[in-house]
Amino acid sequence: MTPIRFEVSSAYGAYAVVIGPGVVREVDVLTRPFGRSRLIVSADPIWRRHGRHLRSIAGRRGPALVPDGERAKSLATVARLYDVFVERSLDRASTIIAFGGGVLGDLTGFAAATYLRGVAFVQVPTTLVAQVDSAIGGKVGVNLAAGKNLVGAFYPPRLVVCDPTLLSTLPRREFRAGLYEVVKYGVIASRPLFDRVSTGLDLLFRQDAAALNQVIADCCALKVATVVQDEREAGPRRILNFGHTIGHALEAVTRYRRLLHGEAVGYGMLAAARLSAARGLLGADDEAALGDLIRRMGPLPAVGDLSAARVIDAIGHDKKVVNGTLHFVLATAIGATSMATDVTTTEIRRALRHIGLRA
Repeated sequence: MTPIRFEVSSAYGAYAVVIGPGVVREVDVLTRPFGRSRLIVSADPIWRRHGRHLRSIAGRRGPALVPDGERAKSLATVARLYDVFVERSLDRASTIIAFGGGVLGDLTGFAAATYLRGVAFVQVPTTLVAQVDSAIGGKVGVNLAAGKNLVGAFYPPRLVVCDPTLLSTLPRREFRAGLYEVVKYGVIASRPLFDRVSTGLDLLFRQDAAALNQVIADCCALKVATVVQDEREAGPRRILNFGHTIGHALEAVTRYRRLLHGEAVGYGMLAAARLSAARGLLGADDEAALGDLIRRMGPLPAVGDLSAARVIDAIGHDKKVVNGTLHFVLATAIGATSMATDVTTTEIRRALRHIGLRA
């Protein structure tokens, strides 16, 4: 299968996104032009499963390993990386390679952006959610207790390498979490993609090579087209936050322990669709189609014990609040959205109760 390549323009310089089975084996060659000094940052479970592909880069000293999971996406972990960078004598001619999921890519990218005021980095995502979304676009950062991604930067990678074969070892739950992000792209920009996921769900869960590679490429194309229009999220790029306003709040109130990011987005999309339908923007058939697809994908963790009031409070700390105004992405059809700045607390509370939260 011939690799698919996209070029992403950026204020920091263009970079490539390369997609295809087996392209992870080309990372050594692809990153050599960036300099001789390269450091891989990964997590122990990922390195044990897939480290053989990058061992020639890691060398005798091996990768820098950080804890796995959303709770590790913190300033404390970044500080530990700085210590490793100093110990390994990284300089401004060095390249840092993030080899892992979205959490690892975000925190490694933030460390690269801030060490020596900016060191080149490369994304080699190993989860579906990272391959279709977080590895592309140059948003890097970490969480605070008050909310997700509240500390960060716009700092694009020099290269993104997406290899679908790396997904074969993902637990079904983690793979499903990535599919929620795929569904998001269908809702915000592509009815054909939404329908292809809906009719081909079994093929995707079996990780059929052709079906999976095409879905990843389609999502990357949509992400690239959106980012090129609005690199710093001043307008059009905000549509990528569909389902994320409530999703991020659910992650925060559960202290990043209960929900995978994609699962939180799944709930967030259901709530946003309900709010959209209640406003008369989204037709009943489209709301039902989204709900049916999410239900067919599998069970979401229970949220019935969570307080709507706590989630609403967490939304108030979201980075999408600008000058006191929340920018909320609503669906107007499968494949189309609109932006609202007048969503009320009452509307959000009703949407949260719709997905099962208590008042």
